[in-house]
Amino acid sequence: MIDFITQMYAWGHANLFDPERIPIAVAAIILSAVIGMITGPIAGNANPLFWQVIDRLFGKVGDKLDKPNRSHADLVFRGFFISMLVLFLMSFVGKTFEAVIAGQSMGGAVSIILLSLFLSTGTVWFVLLQLYFAMDGNKDTKGSYRGIARSTRTNLNVADNFGIVRMGMNFSARSFDKNLVAPVLWFLIAGFVGSGLYTALAALSWRFGKNGTTKGFGGTPIALEKLLGFFPSLLSGILITLASLFTPTAKLHKGITAWFGHKNRASYAQGGFALSALAWSLNVSLGGPAQDFNGDAIKNAWVGPDAATAKNDHKHLKRALYINIIAHILFIAVLLGMYVWSGILNT
Repeated sequence: MIDFITQMYAWGHANLFDPERIPIAVAAIILSAVIGMITGPIAGNANPLFWQVIDRLFGKVGDKLDKPNRSHADLVFRGFFISMLVLFLMSFVGKTFEAVIAGQSMGGAVSIILLSLFLSTGTVWFVLLQLYFAMDGNKDTKGSYRGIARSTRTNLNVADNFGIVRMGMNFSARSFDKNLVAPVLWFLIAGFVGSGLYTALAALSWRFGKNGTTKGFGGTPIALEKLLGFFPSLLSGILITLASLFTPTAKLHKGITAWFGHKNRASYAQGGFALSALAWSLNVSLGGPAQDFNGDAIKNAWVGPDAATAKNDHKHLKRALYINIIAHILFIAVLLGMYVWSGILNT
């Protein structure tokens, strides 16, 4: 039986992903963390560079096509058309990256830099710390939440401090899943083309999905992203749950309960396993109604235990950031463990 399991694991390594990409992925994560913390977000947006490129190229076009007076079927078709267009573009980008590094003596170093363009780690920490220090010093938070507002496409001018903190905590969980774990896993499976395709769908879901409350236009990218992102979301939730073991005041047993039942859990479009794991591990209530940049109401569900408080302050934000960083370390440890194990299987 043990031999059979070992053979199946070896088959998975040989056919599902290339273990030689793991060191590149780990180095890209570290590079993204270091550069992001030094430079901060580009134009206040802490999401990956290619999310912002897609927003610049297709955001205004999509807004013109996403008209509420159109029929649901028409909006779905328009969303499908934009999705296919962006998928084609990002697959071309991925193939171009593969061609650039092919045969280069410095291909590994170039791959690390190129993969980091699909990731966002240090910039997320930057905007969360910016908000934390402003609140901890009782300073005006208006300028400090700009990065979170732009990164989540949420109008935080109409939110109180508790709502701003909740949005920052939401972002810490969702960014770990969509800005790190998912693009890295798809890089391991299908190289730059895999990361490019997932990035296309994640960026469109972020831009037009409205956390699942879209009238139809954002439905296609959300549905397709869920197909590619379900397993990464599952892994992200597990890592966040495990990170609670090393986080002061967080409770591992509470985080584990997030995996049972269906009450007060986040839908995939709202944050899925990652957001649910964070809320339950910290025993807080996250989510809640919000307003996007266009003034549309976003009817987010409340996520977390029944008795949990939604009045989260900067100390809660600090714990969410702590869990995020620990989850990053655990993810790197998992990748290195996979790399070592793949070497053992090949000997």
